[in-house]
Amino acid sequence: MNDLLALRPDDTQATPLYLQLARNLEAAIHAGVWKAEQALPSERTLSEQLGLSRVTARKALEILLEQGLIRRNQGSGTFITPRLEQPLSRLSSFSEMLRLKGFVPGSQWLERGIAVPTHEEVIRLGLSPTDQVARLKRLRKADDTVMAIEMSALPAALLPHPEAIGDSLYQYLESIGRRVVRALQHIRAINASAEFAALVGIEPGTAMLLMTRIGYLDDNTAIELTDTYCRNDYYDFVAELRR
Repeated sequence: MNDLLALRPDDTQATPLYLQLARNLEAAIHAGVWKAEQALPSERTLSEQLGLSRVTARKALEILLEQGLIRRNQGSGTFITPRLEQPLSRLSSFSEMLRLKGFVPGSQWLERGIAVPTHEEVIRLGLSPTDQVARLKRLRKADDTVMAIEMSALPAALLPHPEAIGDSLYQYLESIGRRVVRALQHIRAINASAEFAALVGIEPGTAMLLMTRIGYLDDNTAIELTDTYCRNDYYDFVAELRR
């Protein structure tokens, strides 16, 4: 951010300066002034350029730290934490959700091919044991930061060329006339296995969120069974409740 002065608190207000600064920094982060993993101005920089005490700057940054908006790397500074708020009432692809939040979506393919279905895939997708599935496994990224591991299975009869899929599965399905129009999704907490922990850069046993989604076409055909293993520190799920 070139003009930090826009973040300066108003000392004529009754609200403490550190709270004003924290709110101004939070608004700037949500507005995309800094990208995920980008360094935030240091406590010293904020203090000097905004004419505030180091204590005020420190307390403001501590609030952002408590909110999970930033993280501190010992010896290298304070960085923006990639964090997604995913509404539970709206069906959207990972790529679409990231773009709406100002991130650049990306994928790193780990597996993409045709395979024999598991027992669960046979049941969930309404297959016969002799059918095949297109199996997809990839790391999902936001601005090059690994956010989740995604493992999908789709009937090979409906998706015979999985290698043609780019960053967005839903966009590809729509392009071939097989648009997912509704989905059932379950979310539960798990502990990261050694394999998953290494893939996303966390300690084994760390809490992760597992989202299991079954996507349907407009004729009620189940086309997608996806397990997404999300970093717990990067995801928030939001539901609006009305009475």
